[in-house]
Amino acid sequence: MLRAKYLITHSHRSIASSRYLGTLVIAEHEGGSLTTSSLSSIEAAAKFLNKDNSLSLLLAGAGPTLQEAAANAASSHPSISQVLVADSDKLKNPLAEPWAKLIQLVQQKGDYSHIIAAANSFGKNILPRAAALLDVSPVTDVIKISELKTFVRPIYAGNALCTIRYTGSNPCMLTIRSTSFPVGSTAPDSKPNPAPIHQVDLSTFSEDCSSRLVKQSTQDSERPDLGSAHVVVTGGRALKSAENFKLIEKLAEKLSGAVGATRAAVDAGYVPNDLQVGQTGKIVAPELYMAFGVSGAIQHIAGMRDSKVIVAVNKDADAPIFQVADYGLVGDIFEIIPELLEKLPEKK
Repeated sequence: MLRAKYLITHSHRSIASSRYLGTLVIAEHEGGSLTTSSLSSIEAAAKFLNKDNSLSLLLAGAGPTLQEAAANAASSHPSISQVLVADSDKLKNPLAEPWAKLIQLVQQKGDYSHIIAAANSFGKNILPRAAALLDVSPVTDVIKISELKTFVRPIYAGNALCTIRYTGSNPCMLTIRSTSFPVGSTAPDSKPNPAPIHQVDLSTFSEDCSSRLVKQSTQDSERPDLGSAHVVVTGGRALKSAENFKLIEKLAEKLSGAVGATRAAVDAGYVPNDLQVGQTGKIVAPELYMAFGVSGAIQHIAGMRDSKVIVAVNKDADAPIFQVADYGLVGDIFEIIPELLEKLPEKK
């Protein structure tokens, strides 16, 4: 990987000084708890903390699960100064329009110097719209925070790293790559004094929404989430059918891992698109990444190159995936996967 030897200034308007330095994290919750990507956002936000800075967490939605998530979030990390809760039926779905209006409202009241969200479908959908409402330019896909306004992000599908200095006005809005800010060892409820929880005043909140949620579906599976799994088993188009892709699912189950797929496999209809790994899919960095029948297109490698150990199996000895693999095996995946399934012990 190349590191760019130049500095880009990311400016929209002249910088405005702020007497108060506060960071706002836009968080997601599921089943009464913060998502892993939100916990990573908190880890990133903690980089800004000092005696003159504080960290606020914004949760929104409706119903008892929101209040449960707020209570859990208040004790989730020692850096959290307060949890802001916006309880409204208008915010129960992750639509960009009402959420962006909410962020604008909270920013006008809190005057935060930084606003952070994860660079997932949620953050990528909401933060740019909120940035437009606040008349600032966001910095996206940050993998390193060097200083208060200096960041590192990948460019050219991860083949180079670019250092950006933000010189626009507050707030500085970021989306961070979750895999670059792993969740620390802070255990739930480990904070002796939970952060205070405050309800956001929505009396002036107006939502003129031209979009509506048609359907939201999740994969009901006992397997770990693809974005946070320690083991990921990925299949490519070489598996030839959805039926054959079940070999990948069986192997992932034996290894207690998550299932991933290339864009070609997703486009062919073998698996749903939420399992896609790559530049236009999910970015993963597991302890072990196993790729079967994956050629190694640059867009796919951009989504898994930070994996700790990469194992590749492909019948083409010249496949680009072998250039990034720690261990490679040239062979027929329809012979190798069944042999692995046979020799691996049963999951306890």
